[in-house]
Amino acid sequence: MSSVILSVVNGERVQDPVRTAPSTNPADTADVVGTIGVAGPDVFVRAAQAAKDAQPGWAALPAPQRGQVIANVGRLMTANKERLAALVTREIGKPLAEALGEVQEIIDTCDFFIGEGRRLYGQTVPSEMPDKQLFTFRRPVGAVAVISAGNFPVAVPSWYIVPALLCGNTVVWKPAEYSAVVSEAFYEIFAHSGVPAGGFNLVYADGPDTFAGLEQSLQAGLIDKVGFTGSSEVGTRIGELCGRHLQTPCLELGGKNPMVITEDANLELAVEGALFSGFGTAGQRCTSLGTVIVHESVHDEFVSRFSAAVREAAMGDPTQDVLFGPLLDEKFAAGFEKTLGWISAHHAVIGSTGRVGADNPREGFVGDPAKGLFFHPVIVDQVRPDDELFLNETFGPIVGITTYRTLDEAIALGNKSGYGLSSSIYTTDPNKAFRFAQGISAGMVSVNNSTSGAEAHLPFGGNGKSGNGSRQSGIWVLDQFTRWQSLNWDYSGKLQKAQMDTVTVEADYDFLLP
Repeated sequence: MSSVILSVVNGERVQDPVRTAPSTNPADTADVVGTIGVAGPDVFVRAAQAAKDAQPGWAALPAPQRGQVIANVGRLMTANKERLAALVTREIGKPLAEALGEVQEIIDTCDFFIGEGRRLYGQTVPSEMPDKQLFTFRRPVGAVAVISAGNFPVAVPSWYIVPALLCGNTVVWKPAEYSAVVSEAFYEIFAHSGVPAGGFNLVYADGPDTFAGLEQSLQAGLIDKVGFTGSSEVGTRIGELCGRHLQTPCLELGGKNPMVITEDANLELAVEGALFSGFGTAGQRCTSLGTVIVHESVHDEFVSRFSAAVREAAMGDPTQDVLFGPLLDEKFAAGFEKTLGWISAHHAVIGSTGRVGADNPREGFVGDPAKGLFFHPVIVDQVRPDDELFLNETFGPIVGITTYRTLDEAIALGNKSGYGLSSSIYTTDPNKAFRFAQGISAGMVSVNNSTSGAEAHLPFGGNGKSGNGSRQSGIWVLDQFTRWQSLNWDYSGKLQKAQMDTVTVEADYDFLLP
């Protein structure tokens, strides 16, 4: 069992998993990256109990010292940046340049929250009574369950785990099975940074057992906050479960992110942004470009330029200099095959479709496509607003294109899917940029930039089918992992009743200047 990666509860490895599962390299499925010991729901509950028990002691450590632990994490992440990034590339097939950027995002997040350990500001508020002071304090919520996807296996968990720990909470983390080896490395860095046993617990489990364990933990009062990154469908179920316990989860869900290209746009820049956001990470970001909404007057030129850029883009072996590599896992390959079935007779398909192979080759492919889960990048023109391709997240290398005449029409098309995570507009007219930002429902708007790309000090999150309005990153995430407490301190020596014993200052409202 020593060769099997096991869950960690209160600093101890949990023996006797319910089953084991291999994690393979999607760029070379014969390469087994590691074997995972998959736990049942009881392990999740035990981890929640450990987190609950450890939380008061961790919260008692002064916030500046908790910030020092986060600083330790950042230093160890820096020292292990290349190793961790190489593991990300091997286990999920993300190009190495992007994997390095992902690890850098953890470092940036740690750098930001080091300072918050010396802030976590409350306020001193004036009272309407004499000899009385009012205060507000941020208090940790308690034990936090974090359930994350594997397309950003280390950056996204850090958005939850770093601020949660900094604020005095303890954590149960359930990462994706297909990125479990990377998750193990991530956990070990935290464990060697000074986070105490029980402060950070790691559970490897499948979806149904995770849900069952979470449900039991909430019923037992062991979990005080849930953070979830994943599909809108699963996020809905988690939101319902938390609602039964009067909790508001932090939900970061899918996206169908629009990019509007106006008649005055810099098309060269727009193509560059569409290429990166549509096909970077093989379209497997929640912020990936879904539909290009291009003004009818520049449609043909944009499509011509974009098609050429996609045709020339390097894809293949993610250890090489490529735009994108394989799909993350067999289940995502199967899901993308279903997506390709949404292409209809009225669509204009540009480029090849399906899996890259000897019978379906891609010119200039880097490496051996037969080894992995590689799919052709697809452009689908003439997409209509009632198409499944227009309305649904695709999570793969496919981009739809449609046209518009007026900006109001473009905004309506951008909102139609019901998702509201990210959006983009390419224009040289500031008026159009601000009108678009005002009308689009997305939580994030880019002007002359792609739909993808987040910075550690800016709020990240969506609305509608993309989330419940919660935000990650920057100071805004503090509201997810702290609760406001008000304190009033009356030192007058008598009971003073607000709104009743207050002094009223009179004025002469009949006064007029001569």
